[in-house]
Amino acid sequence: MPSTALKFSNHPLAAYINRLQSGKALLEDTPENVLEVVGILKSYGIVLDAYYKNLLYIADHQFLVLFPFFKYFNGEITFKKLLRHWWHDRINYEYAEYVMKVMLWHGGGSMDAYLDSPEFYQHARTAIEAKIKTNLPIRGLDKLFPEFLLEQVRQQVYYSALGQFWEVMSEMFLTLSDRYDRGEIKSIPDVVEHILAGLVAAAASPITYSVKIQDKVYDIIPKSAGLTFLPDVAVPYVETIFFRGTPFLGTVSYNAQAQQISPDQSRFEYGALYADPLPVGGAGIPPTQLMQDMRHFIPEYLYELYRRSLRGEDDLRVQICISFQKSMFCVTTAAILGLAPHPIDTTDPSEQAANQAYLAKWMDRFITSRLNDVNV
Repeated sequence: MPSTALKFSNHPLAAYINRLQSGKALLEDTPENVLEVVGILKSYGIVLDAYYKNLLYIADHQFLVLFPFFKYFNGEITFKKLLRHWWHDRINYEYAEYVMKVMLWHGGGSMDAYLDSPEFYQHARTAIEAKIKTNLPIRGLDKLFPEFLLEQVRQQVYYSALGQFWEVMSEMFLTLSDRYDRGEIKSIPDVVEHILAGLVAAAASPITYSVKIQDKVYDIIPKSAGLTFLPDVAVPYVETIFFRGTPFLGTVSYNAQAQQISPDQSRFEYGALYADPLPVGGAGIPPTQLMQDMRHFIPEYLYELYRRSLRGEDDLRVQICISFQKSMFCVTTAAILGLAPHPIDTTDPSEQAANQAYLAKWMDRFITSRLNDVNV
């Protein structure tokens, strides 16, 4: 019988299995990679701070507002902000909504199961009845299409859940930057360790959602539902946004007869770990909005690295996307290590074998990703 190590030695990405088992990360540990990852995560942390606050504002204050014209204003509506909004001199909150809708569409996990449960139905219907109590046209609409408002509430749940998730991640990334500035973060494994510690610390934090209608608070996701940060939001987020994603309009045909998009969502490979930086740097591709937002907050040391590149600032969004992918492979490393069946440094042969099989399944999904590209 061949050994377990030999069994996985023929895997196309066997080197990465060995790298993870030896305490290293999916991304090569070089000074430039550390600079890129920390710098881009600082920018991302600032952008996420704006994103999560708006998502929570919409969830809490735009509940069942079917035409939320001012949802991106966070309750502060001024003529100056309106002009900036029209001129697009602002954070692109549309991207945050895009991510939320991708998560809602893919579903999965206990959150998705809860949203189809009788418990959710009861809580949601109670809040819906309170909200539309005096709105006769909407009450009529609800009678004709009883699932319509329920689906709106499910969407509001994802606004809140994603906002709660990004609140934790924003603080985590900004703290990483502060530690780097103090000289505490010196390697890619240091980055991964910081992220893993943050994920572990927040793992059991409850995910709840309630809305205030008039003077009464209505639970939509009570604490008793048992939904928590890591298994019910963080893991589905990695699955949905890092791996699956959605096909970018204009890059593939949505015509079913063309068969360019698999009808099986589990086979989608359009997430952040697969995305080609070139189209991501172009107009009409949703992540371009994120790259545009991050470019405003790039620290000077990272900007200087971009200026020294072949095209300087001419392909800045593409360079930002490449740095962002590198950082997401670090976040993915932390998630992989955190979910491993046994400690990654175990010396027990049976536990080592279980870990290798676990890592091989992850590597199966990375074969067509940009893992090798970011390590060139």
